[in-house]
Amino acid sequence: MTQTFVIPDIHGRLDLLSEALAEIAARSKGETGTIVAIGDYVDKGPDSKGVIDRLLSGISGGFELVTLKGNHDAMMIDALRDRSTMAAWLAKGGDTALASYGGEPASVPQSHIDWLDRLRLFYVDAHRLYVHAGVDPGTPLDLQRVETLLWKRYPKGYSEGFGNLHVVHGHDNHPEGPLLYEGRTNLDTLAWRTGRLTIGVFDDERPGGPIDLITIKGAPAGR
Repeated sequence: MTQTFVIPDIHGRLDLLSEALAEIAARSKGETGTIVAIGDYVDKGPDSKGVIDRLLSGISGGFELVTLKGNHDAMMIDALRDRSTMAAWLAKGGDTALASYGGEPASVPQSHIDWLDRLRLFYVDAHRLYVHAGVDPGTPLDLQRVETLLWKRYPKGYSEGFGNLHVVHGHDNHPEGPLLYEGRTNLDTLAWRTGRLTIGVFDDERPGGPIDLITIKGAPAGR
């Protein structure tokens, strides 16, 4: 049985990401699999730079790493390329991201900007669709709007997926989550603030939601 491990919004919490990768390696017991990180690597938490450095260094143990783009990742790119959007980005958590680079936009390596820019918007396997925020169920994947994929919030209690695919996403934080429905799974538990990161474990041969959840517990923000 091969498995896919899904890591939701990290937001600069290198400590939680490092523990998550170590726990996934321990759980896999030498078996290969896929790790899908569903975006928002930067902003709000203390070490956006460290998070990107860690992901750029790759994953050992034979895992395939799939990294998706989140709305905060897109905002950072926009702000660094168009200074007219800088104030809006800083007000939404970009201040801590910039501080992790020393406080100056010019100190952000071009390799980090290029990596964030190249991140894919969604990933599909045999049974699931992985995306940062969500999808329009009535629109083909190749016609989805970028704004939908990065910013969508599902109505409360919405339980459908995307056709036969189970949708796995983050973005819309629920500290008491994750939220598990028949057709979708929302893994975002506001980890950067709560210190509780929830990783979804999915059986690649079985459709539907997670077969297990891995909870990483770190210090809440400010401690």
